[in-house]
Amino acid sequence: MGTHAMEQAAGATTVPTQTGLLIIGASQSGVQLAVSLRALGFDEHITLLGDEDHRPYQRPALSKEFLQGTVESESLIFRSNEYWAEHNVDLVKGEYIARIDKEADGSGVAHASSGREVPFKRLALTVGARARKLDTEGADLDGVLYLRNADDALALKARVGDATDVVVIGGGFIGLEAASSLQKMGKNVTVLEYGPRLVGRAVGEETAEYFLAAHRSRGLDIRLNTSAARFTPADGGTSVAAVELKDGTVLPAQIVLIGIGVIPNTQLAEQLGLDVDNGVVVDRFALASDGTTVAVGDVANMPNPVPGSEPGERIRLESVNNAIEHAKVAAYSLTGRREEYAGIPWFWSNQADLKLQIAGLCNGFDQTVLRRDEARGKFSVLYYRQGQVIAADCVNAPLDFMAVKNALAKGQNIPADAAADPATQLKTITTDS
Repeated sequence: MGTHAMEQAAGATTVPTQTGLLIIGASQSGVQLAVSLRALGFDEHITLLGDEDHRPYQRPALSKEFLQGTVESESLIFRSNEYWAEHNVDLVKGEYIARIDKEADGSGVAHASSGREVPFKRLALTVGARARKLDTEGADLDGVLYLRNADDALALKARVGDATDVVVIGGGFIGLEAASSLQKMGKNVTVLEYGPRLVGRAVGEETAEYFLAAHRSRGLDIRLNTSAARFTPADGGTSVAAVELKDGTVLPAQIVLIGIGVIPNTQLAEQLGLDVDNGVVVDRFALASDGTTVAVGDVANMPNPVPGSEPGERIRLESVNNAIEHAKVAAYSLTGRREEYAGIPWFWSNQADLKLQIAGLCNGFDQTVLRRDEARGKFSVLYYRQGQVIAADCVNAPLDFMAVKNALAKGQNIPADAAADPATQLKTITTDS
């Protein structure tokens, strides 16, 4: 994150005999949990501990502005050292917690791989997720990279200047964001997607088709239903030079960037004996199965917070908005209050000049309404279940996004027939359900 951003944080060299709350994971959710607790009047000492040698930072810009060099590392830092010192928070960097001994009352001791011990009264897991690795021949060559954290971004930036050809494996948000950034930087970029469409887990078919056509029209070489057989170096070298596809095609590549999803970091939860199922299983108040530990953000598998969800339906959300809102729920729990998740999940992805905003979750939809304004470059898909709007994908259409998001938050509806006219402002036709 740059020399200044990597300086030792104030107060990080000493940890009290027993911290009131140990937050493992200096992530967006970890930072928000500490900030929310102080806003609620929680006055016990807090230790915010992360395994990176950087102060807590914003991740979304890594694949876009930071990679392109339009923002400096310092601007991504969440809070100043002075903030943590003034709010009685010890920020501990570069410590990996290998084991935790915990008592039934929620207290315990965390043991770092360095030998450091951190006694605590209560524990919070905000450990996020890690990049899913690709098990392909040559995956250990120099230049085969991932983009999940600041060190990944620094490694990618260091190689970009000498590269002409880049192959991006994975047509999800991270892959497309990075591919768009690298293309803007003058690289010859090819995107390989194993599945039949882009962003398969996050959007519907109409939005996927829109992005495919839009990116191809902007010069990105996107290949669906395609996978790599091996990565190969130049003769006698240790750096990647080409990607051989399973159909025998060979693509030159001085950089291979892999973005095929993430795996929640449940190792500590498993060691503690907590319930784990695609993340740490938590209740509506962010409490894990032991009734004392809270788990927040990308690592947490929670009851679906969207109104109208099926009983027992669970979900793990990977978004900045969820990290913030879920941390607020956990903060209430740690102060003895019970407040359920109140927000509507929303997401965004900026890919070149395509600004995607998603409101709600489209799971279980039975009808879609397409709104397209070619002249203004706007595109939206509204998703319905039994006549009720449940979600929307909006590209360069912020008013559509806000209208759907607000309707979902208020339990209102946007009639499908009226919404089909792209000239109609959705906020003018919102009705009570």
